[in-house]
Amino acid sequence: MLEFENVSKSFWTGKQRKVILDRASFRVDLGRSLGILAPNGTGKTTIINMMAGLEKPDEGSIRKSCRVSFPLGFMGGVVSRHTARENARFIARLYGLDPDYIEAFSRWLCDLEEYFDMPVGTYSAGMRSRFSFSLLLALDFDIYLIDEGMPSSTDAEFNRKAGSILADRLKTATVIVVSHQPATLEKFCRSAAVLRNGQLHMFDTLEEAKRMYDYST
Repeated sequence: MLEFENVSKSFWTGKQRKVILDRASFRVDLGRSLGILAPNGTGKTTIINMMAGLEKPDEGSIRKSCRVSFPLGFMGGVVSRHTARENARFIARLYGLDPDYIEAFSRWLCDLEEYFDMPVGTYSAGMRSRFSFSLLLALDFDIYLIDEGMPSSTDAEFNRKAGSILADRLKTATVIVVSHQPATLEKFCRSAAVLRNGQLHMFDTLEEAKRMYDYST
């Protein structure tokens, strides 16, 4: 279970205060994947980061009673001057997992060949994306967080392998995905919410959410 209770979050842009959430309360139970529809620039990534614990709310509380992933594509915790092998083993220790397994899984999935033993800071954006995605799938979570703004790989073979693993993982896991496109949500969830003026409006079905979203945009 992941729960937001009276959560508020805002930023000062230099000219005005931009409200992301205003005393929002909602709950995501395991087995009920959730999509969040919101136009670009309204704070989708901020909400995902708060769910992952990467950002703190200004007010309110966020409670988790399950294992919540870092956002797909997130490179925090990865040290650029270290190799992929060193980073994979470090992340494994952080989560109390077998470093040998996490290294082997990540090496197989991202398929960076000799670059796996080179500093991550030397990687192209696509290589970094493949490595971060491989780490996400090497770990076992109850809830997976997907931000549509995260980078994706252009490597067809990697996308095939990673997509197959993610699809299998989501048979028993829950996903929270944020997007400005309803079609993206259709791949993952049946229920959805609409972010509008700092309020998160929850709906039992994606169709209901789409109607409000189309009207508000």
